[in-house]
Amino acid sequence: MSAISETETGAHADSPWAPIIFDALQQANVRQVSYVPDAGHARLIRMCSAAENMKSIVLTTEEEGIALCTGAWLGGERSALLMQSSGVGNCINMLSLLASCRVPFLTIVTMRGEFQEFNPWQVSMGRATPAALEIMGVTTIRIDRLEDLAPMMASAATMAFESDQPIAILLSQSMLGAKKWLK
Repeated sequence: MSAISETETGAHADSPWAPIIFDALQQANVRQVSYVPDAGHARLIRMCSAAENMKSIVLTTEEEGIALCTGAWLGGERSALLMQSSGVGNCINMLSLLASCRVPFLTIVTMRGEFQEFNPWQVSMGRATPAALEIMGVTTIRIDRLEDLAPMMASAATMAFESDQPIAILLSQSMLGAKKWLK
């Protein structure tokens, strides 16, 4: 059973980008994927959870994912963290671990606070996410068009796991489609 119990609506119901990211994670031999339950990543989470060669790990907060990715690397496995832009703020202190220890890190961030955002609480962190990551030494790659996703995911995985770099893929809200909530 999926850790996502919310009804998916709007553009997230299909998530045409999820199989592209899943394939890139498989090609990069990512064996652990961690996440705080989020409707935006729901399809990708289900795909990772169903994969026999991948372990999905539910987190209580996003910074746990940085520790998990570090532990996976030290244990000889590759890991990725899925999070929403609002979760980046929770990770600032833990991101220093990546630079200090030169740990490879790959995160896929669904952006909020942009295109057709309905929740004013998401706007500030959505605006701050790229700069917050970059200040902490994480290279950010923003994806605005679906056709750019596959080559950029492959590039990001190579940079992260072959060059021991912290890399964040930022999936723009205009590419994802606006989140909608049913009343």
